[in-house]
Amino acid sequence: MFKYLGPLFHMGWYHLFNQYNPYAPVWGHMSWGHAVSKDMVNWYELPVAMVPTEWYDIEGVLSGSTTVLPNGQIFALYTGNANDFSQLQCKAVPVNLSDPLLVEWVKYDGNPILYTPSGIGLKDYRDPSTVWTGPDGKHRMIMGSKRGNTGLVLVYYTTDYTNYVLKDEPLHAVPDTDMWECVDFYPVSLTNDSALDMAAYGSGIKHVIKESWEGHGMDWYSIGTYDAINDKWTPDNLELDVGIGLRCDYGKFFASKSLYDPVKKRRVTWGYVGESDSDYLDILRGWATLYNVGRTIVLDRKTGTHLLHWPVEEIESLRYNGREFEEIELEPGSIVPLDIGTATQLDIVATFEVDQDTLEATSGNDDKYKCTTSSGAVERGSLGPFGIAVLADGTLSELTPVYFYIAKNASGGVSTHFCTDKLRSTLDYDKERVVYGSTVPVLDDEELTMRILVDHSIVEGFAQGGRTVITSRVYPTKAIYEDAKLFLFNNATGMSVKASLKIWQMAQANILPYPF
Repeated sequence: MFKYLGPLFHMGWYHLFNQYNPYAPVWGHMSWGHAVSKDMVNWYELPVAMVPTEWYDIEGVLSGSTTVLPNGQIFALYTGNANDFSQLQCKAVPVNLSDPLLVEWVKYDGNPILYTPSGIGLKDYRDPSTVWTGPDGKHRMIMGSKRGNTGLVLVYYTTDYTNYVLKDEPLHAVPDTDMWECVDFYPVSLTNDSALDMAAYGSGIKHVIKESWEGHGMDWYSIGTYDAINDKWTPDNLELDVGIGLRCDYGKFFASKSLYDPVKKRRVTWGYVGESDSDYLDILRGWATLYNVGRTIVLDRKTGTHLLHWPVEEIESLRYNGREFEEIELEPGSIVPLDIGTATQLDIVATFEVDQDTLEATSGNDDKYKCTTSSGAVERGSLGPFGIAVLADGTLSELTPVYFYIAKNASGGVSTHFCTDKLRSTLDYDKERVVYGSTVPVLDDEELTMRILVDHSIVEGFAQGGRTVITSRVYPTKAIYEDAKLFLFNNATGMSVKASLKIWQMAQANILPYPF
């Protein structure tokens, strides 16, 4: 079981920690799993870093974060589930800082270091952040919580990284958003794609708040301005505030945590990609839940309102047998098979050119379209859907379409939707037979572009350079191994589309126990 904890970089290794049950692929006995990588693609699994042993974490060593101090010291803050399931904040440190793998960790003798503050529910207080130093020299840590139904971010100050004092006012709060957990907070540059360390502050910078909540299993973000002197954050757009505006991913993606990579000066995030089959099948299989491919995060400077989430460049090292298809004409109602061989591990980059004359001439009556309330790729409109059906069998009894749908309203306004249709992904059981998706901004000078990573039971789709992202878990029974096929389709009723694609087979990443 994965739920992502504070990643770090130490002595040439990227470290990921995750909530992990050593005994079964279901919730329980939550511990800190640990893995390391040199390239964020191939990983070594290490011994479990921490297990529930003390009264303050006996019901689970839950989520938290790691901090690397300027002097090289490292510590972790985490939430312990006590025997009454109240949530207490705890500290741990690696035993040997000269060990690049940081295999052994020890809990602080004085745990817990924080109890639930007044006005906060005993089970609504979790996931301490990385500690950073503001421009005033104060060391800060934040946590998600709620008061009533208002989600919020608590701010703490510390002088010794062990004792923490709560600020009276939250960093930010939004009514009717319920619990905020796994809160992430980081700066993004207004001028270039280089990432910034958490402590960066000043002109040319915006700050992002990201929150999650297991009640809805979604990750929301908002871009705004941080007043570091008063520790208050203000959204740029109230309609896009935290928990009500934009999501990191519109599919199966939750509890993400980001890392500032000091080597390549980038911010990378991973999330919890859960299952949508049954617990019985998870137990039968012997494992459950995945990491997504690591994604870089930058501000979309063209829109100013969105972040761009994009696969780390290292994933391209797995590409082989690249194929190109140029300007394939897709008439209304057409479906075209693509002969690429095995179609279970793919990296697909596609561009779609719509007929502009048809687009302008089409009258609008489609302003209420939404991916999530539609009938999927079978629901036809004048200007969509069109896209790619992945993990399809030859008879199309199983398929997962990833597509655009252009909707035009009566006044001539156009909105573009990016969707993934899971309604026919499997003939077997799937408790989430849904259509994922949302709108995606498409600027006047832009073509419609998508990238899709396919890996057997996970499909990651990225539209317009990562403005809108959808991760799906699928469980085909016929569209597997050599029987999996790939199709282009245009199910619009009134517009032709031209598609150009680059498609690579993808080698398998190495996920191995570390060879001690």
